[in-house]
Amino acid sequence: MSECGSAVRPETLALDALIQATIEHAGEGEVRPASDSMLFLGNRHTAFPTLVVQDPVLEPVDKLVWMSIRLQASETGGNTAFPSYASIARTANVSSKATIARAIAILRITRWLTLCARLRGKCGRFQGNVFALHDEPLPLGDALHLDSGYMQFLRETAEHRHARVRAVAQGALATIDEDIELGRDVCADEHPVTRRMQATEVVEKEMPRRFFAFSAKVMTELRGHSSSRNGPGHQEQNMNPVEAGVQNLHPQNSNPGSCSCSETNKTTTTHHSEQKKFVLHGEGEAPLIYPRRLSANQRELADRYLNQVPPDQRQAILDELEGRIRSEQRGMKPLYDEMSFLNSLCKALKKGEFESNLGIRVHEERIARERELQQRKARCADPSAIPGLENLRRQIQAGEGPIAEIRQTLGIRRPSKQAKDSNTP
Repeated sequence: MSECGSAVRPETLALDALIQATIEHAGEGEVRPASDSMLFLGNRHTAFPTLVVQDPVLEPVDKLVWMSIRLQASETGGNTAFPSYASIARTANVSSKATIARAIAILRITRWLTLCARLRGKCGRFQGNVFALHDEPLPLGDALHLDSGYMQFLRETAEHRHARVRAVAQGALATIDEDIELGRDVCADEHPVTRRMQATEVVEKEMPRRFFAFSAKVMTELRGHSSSRNGPGHQEQNMNPVEAGVQNLHPQNSNPGSCSCSETNKTTTTHHSEQKKFVLHGEGEAPLIYPRRLSANQRELADRYLNQVPPDQRQAILDELEGRIRSEQRGMKPLYDEMSFLNSLCKALKKGEFESNLGIRVHEERIARERELQQRKARCADPSAIPGLENLRRQIQAGEGPIAEIRQTLGIRRPSKQAKDSNTP
């Protein structure tokens, strides 16, 4: 019985029980040298980047989802299981699976979260994803290196059924197009201090500046889009308390990187509604032929560079890039940044200074292959065009007479057509 009776607070009683349990646990097991024990009785503290809280592109639910994922991480560089949707729902107090999927998609678009790989077993069965969580949005070049499907993901989410996901993805693509139109190398490595200073001006001073993946123009449009969403009559986000019976949705069963969402398709006007369809063609609507070394991300990005040049010059630029890559085998300095070289070719073409050099041989080889292919198709369509075919027929006809005489001499009867057909399997 406590000396103070009912005046003792319940949390103190719980603390006393914890201390007693610790003492009992310390007395069990093998004999150890005498040592002191310690209990931390305060709340668990975890540091979060200030920028993730101040990010003007992210909405509150996006920030909570980022923090929920961060709580799962043990240490920098540590390999930790990605939290399930049920775990995120409990931590962030979000009851909608669609809301969590949407937030993860926004984090991937803005490059706070990167889908680095999809794991498969020996039989090809999907086993899960490998994500990387960042303390600030990644530069585009780093995102393209780590996330092999990032550009395709942006292009697909730019047509997402949810208006906000669509607007953010379109804003990221619009920023890339804007940089390309200004002649910038979108994969160039910008100093981190420069990026952070621009972000500080956007957050603290609300100045029209670039904010990582979004240009100043796009940031202004996204702010306007956010204001219209938060206006009167707009439906609030689903932030209801989590019910006790939340289904355990593991990441391998619900693909976070795919951004699947059951939201209804709402008619919403966005600033980037007129998205360019980057199914580029060359001269005469001919399909473009890319260098084999280009990755899927690089091809998507190359299309956006080539969209700035006339169609009849696009293949010539790709041929020049292919020629430069092949020149490495002849002793030329290795080309480490294909997109930077492609950007320089497009800029030279705009200035009227582009001259095909290394791409001439690539062009000639492709023309020769196409000519050979056309000849093969012609021979298949008209067998009489095969060289020597008529001479072969005459030789066969000339040999039929002697063969018949030999059969007659040997008493061999010529097999009938019905016998041939019956022996045919």
